[in-house]
Amino acid sequence: MTVDSREKALSILELKDNELPELLDIVYSIRKKYKGNKVNVQLLTNFRSGNCSQNCAYCAQSSNSKADIEKYKSVLFEKLLKNGYIIREKNLARHCIGLSGIRFSDAEIDDFAVKIRKLKNETQTAICCSIGLLTPEQAKKLKDAGIERINHNLNTSEKFYPNICTTHTYKERIDNIKMLQGIGFEICCGGIIGLGEDKNDVVDMLFSIKEINPQAVPINFLIPIKGTPLEKSDTSHLTAEYCLKILCLARLLLPKSDIRCAAGREVYLKDREKEMFCAVDSIFASGYLTTDGESIEETIKIIKDAGFEYDIE
Repeated sequence: MTVDSREKALSILELKDNELPELLDIVYSIRKKYKGNKVNVQLLTNFRSGNCSQNCAYCAQSSNSKADIEKYKSVLFEKLLKNGYIIREKNLARHCIGLSGIRFSDAEIDDFAVKIRKLKNETQTAICCSIGLLTPEQAKKLKDAGIERINHNLNTSEKFYPNICTTHTYKERIDNIKMLQGIGFEICCGGIIGLGEDKNDVVDMLFSIKEINPQAVPINFLIPIKGTPLEKSDTSHLTAEYCLKILCLARLLLPKSDIRCAAGREVYLKDREKEMFCAVDSIFASGYLTTDGESIEETIKIIKDAGFEYDIE
């Protein structure tokens, strides 16, 4: 199945639910061709939490959030190192490290780079970092320290973006990604479903991600967090069937990329993992930046029970 237009992409999202099994069969053949039968598992460490200057409506760490979360400028290195050892011992794929904020001083980057270099030397694990907008010089320092991949999500379509954030632009995100690719970073770039967007916005976002051609595409499904502007969002349209169609479309548009079902997996796709893994080859374990998830052991069991294998990259 070739999806070479927005019209065809939209038709995937508008399939009747009874047509989903046929779509899953088609998508699984593509997933198996490029990713085999394996699922890679990521572990996320929130290195810097809260007090962000940006007003992203979905985020518990944003400037307009009243969510009751832990706030700190830097996690203890011992915690970072502990998670690194867990990743190595459990044969997980990658250590994902998130920092709240949009811009960082050179001194902050220098300090972070020292910790990354030490972490890399101690654990030898693959590292992906979500760290806002960097200057080329800062990016090079982090690459030299051992970070191979940067996460920078588009989150939604360019048209809908002003509805969820006004403190920076969609273009700034795109420009940052292009700069990082020019330096040689792998890119992790995805979005969030359930922000109030329509199906056309989902299609436009996925086509924008396709143009970027990232190594990994994390698809999040909104978990409304108390204290954020979206705390009362109606997510009733996020049925398991609709979520599966979006994941299938992501695989069809980016067949060689890691398609990751991220936040919301445990809520919207509970007990539908076997179908989910027809499109998805990557998931998180042990939670997200400010929300809980399933333990590593539970996550591995889910993968095995669905008839798949978990593996390191």
